Formats: sequence, C-alpha cells, structure tokens
Amino acid sequence: MANAGIQLLGFTLAFLGLIGTIVSTIMVEWKASSYAGDNIITAQALYEGLWKTCASQSTGQIQCKVYDSLLQLPGLVLGTRGLMLCSILLSFFAMLVEAVGMRCTTCMAETPEQKDKVALAGGIMFIFAGLLALVGTSWYGNRIARDFYNPFTPTNSKFEFGSALFVGWGAACLVIIGGGFLCSNCSSKSSGKSPRYPPTSSSSQSGRDYV
Repeated sequence: MANAGIQLLGFTLAFLGLIGTIVSTIMVEWKASSYAGDNIITAQALYEGLWKTCASQSTGQIQCKVYDSLLQLPGLVLGTRGLMLCSILLSFFAMLVEAVGMRCTTCMAETPEQKDKVALAGGIMFIFAGLLALVGTSWYGNRIARDFYNPFTPTNSKFEFGSALFVGWGAACLVIIGGGFLCSNCSSKSSGKSPRYPPTSSSSQSGRDYV
C-alpha cells in the first residue's frame, strides 16, 4: 500500500503541475511594465503574454489585443510557445501512461513487472515535461532580466517578471517532483527484489530414490 500511496502522491503533484502549466501558458502576465527608476507614467499598466498583449488603464478598463501575425512574432515568444505546448502534450501522454502503470489501476494486473516498467516510463515522461516548462519560463525570464538591466533600454520600455512566470516555475517544479516520486518508487521496488532460483533436479531425484 505504501508504494501505491507514493505513486498516487506523485501522480497528484504532476497533475497539479500540468494544470499550472496550462494556466501559465494561457495567462497574459508573462511580463509587466516596470515603474522603477525615473518611470513615473502610471496611467496604464502594460502586460505581454504568449498570445496577446493587454493594457490596464487607471480607471480599471482593460484592453487586450491578440498578436496579428505569427511570422512577425519574436523568436523568444515562438520558442516559449513551443516549449510550453510540448510540455503540456508530454504531460498529457504521461498521464495516460501512468493510468496504465499505477498500482491502483487494474490494467496489466496479471503482469506486475511490466506494469512497473510502464509506471517508470510515465514518471520519466513527467520529468522531461517539467524540464521543458522550466526551460521555457527561465528562457523568457532571462530575456526580461537582460533587457531590464540593459542601459540602452528606454526606461518606459522596461518590463519585470509577470505572475505567469511564477506560476510556470511552480508548475514545472511540481511536475518534476511528481515524476521523481513515480520513478523513485519503481526503482526502489525493483532493487529490493530477491533473485529467484529454479529448484534443482537433484533434490527431487534423491527423493525418488529413497521411496
């Protein structure tokens, strides 16, 4: 029951990480306008995401605009989009694999060793999915930091980390931790198995001779 409980914990963490990755990808607050330094223009706040940009007025009105052309987008936005979408798809397939390999399911119950291998493969897929999301958010955040500290960047064009980045970082960590639980559970179980030796024919033969 302990192994099944660890698997369920890892699957739950990875599932929550998948939800967080989807939310982070959809959110528009990947970077927010900065008010540091001499930037005193506070009439509106600008937000940029992977799919659209928004401007929040001081009156509370929010106006958003979807990116017009896919080909005119910066490579950073396109690359981050691809990484986040690949992370979501890989996590989804990992969930399907884990649904087969987890001990609390009845699929492949007659072959427990193969079932554990399937669960291990799902855990590895979750880890790779978390790494993809972590690379995407870190890459985007690194570019924000570089532009912020660049002395040639105008003050009113500087941006800071948005809330979507923090959601993405937390979600990526959850997916990686969940996949790690699934992998460690399977590996510890397989390492604790004792080798099985077939019975020798000498003992059965000796029993026959003494009859």
